[in-house]
Amino acid sequence: MSLGLRVMGAPTNGLMVFGCRGHPALTRGVCGELDCEPGALDIFEYGNDNTFVRILDNVREADVFVVQTSRRPVNQFVMEMLITIDALRRASAARVTAVMPYFPYMRSDKKDQPRVPITARLVADLLATAGADRVLTLDLHADQIGGFFSIPGDHLSGMPLLTSYFEQQGFDDLVVVGDTGRIKTASECARRLMAPLAVLDKYRDPITSDVTVRGLVGDVRGRTVLYVEDEVATGQSLREGLREITRHKPRAAYAACVHPVFLEQAYEMVEQSPLEAMVVTDSIPLAPGRPHTKIKVLSIAPLLAEAIRRIHTGESVSALFAERAAGWSQPTIGV
Repeated sequence: MSLGLRVMGAPTNGLMVFGCRGHPALTRGVCGELDCEPGALDIFEYGNDNTFVRILDNVREADVFVVQTSRRPVNQFVMEMLITIDALRRASAARVTAVMPYFPYMRSDKKDQPRVPITARLVADLLATAGADRVLTLDLHADQIGGFFSIPGDHLSGMPLLTSYFEQQGFDDLVVVGDTGRIKTASECARRLMAPLAVLDKYRDPITSDVTVRGLVGDVRGRTVLYVEDEVATGQSLREGLREITRHKPRAAYAACVHPVFLEQAYEMVEQSPLEAMVVTDSIPLAPGRPHTKIKVLSIAPLLAEAIRRIHTGESVSALFAERAAGWSQPTIGV
């Protein structure tokens, strides 16, 4: 599968961006921000289901960034990324950075049951073994995953993008709601928005993954609620959380998440929910043909492009998130 053309010869400033098949639109968006064309490569499966990758451009001594997000079929896209990295190293790329907005298996980040793997660590090891020199990712499920890598990595956050959107809406009665598993993220979001924080007491069964919400700490009555999640897959947590929130009679309810994994039932759940809108990033493409009139997508392409530019030029990536302490308040529980 050819994913774009570029003028043959030495790449501009040594920077080249390639995209695997996980999210071609995001690759084009990143390249648009960087004012370059996506690198060209062929990817296809043989009849025996083996993946073939061929780099069509000269990458010798180039600083190469490969964009690939994790979505279904996850294992196919993971192998596609690993094979592409290996092909680039064998084509004499000077440095290869794996750009993975949604990191595969990131929820498998700890040994919480007997005789189970830590698959996020395994994927990190595979990337290094394939030849990646660096990893750029977005909103990992847990900060500890950053310690799984034996190569340098940059961990970006899409939350500032989401909070900026709600800042621009001009709500004067906003209260941020997060569950006990995502309290750090919700607290940071509330701090950015200078809004109070309410907390859902949520329990997830480690075997069945069934979610139970046992109460809400904080006052949301008559206020605009922003319910924050890092990702939404089945939508069960979101549904149960909204059920408890609406029991407290808010004025309106919005939700935000960085990673819209969105299995089939999640689209229907969002559409049938009391939400005014569900705001997400494009770290994962939405499924075509699914209802999403309530879903608003914000692009992370400018964020990734700026991080790529800084990595290429040797500038600080953490400076992207430098915050001014003046004027920012700490969130309070309740109102």
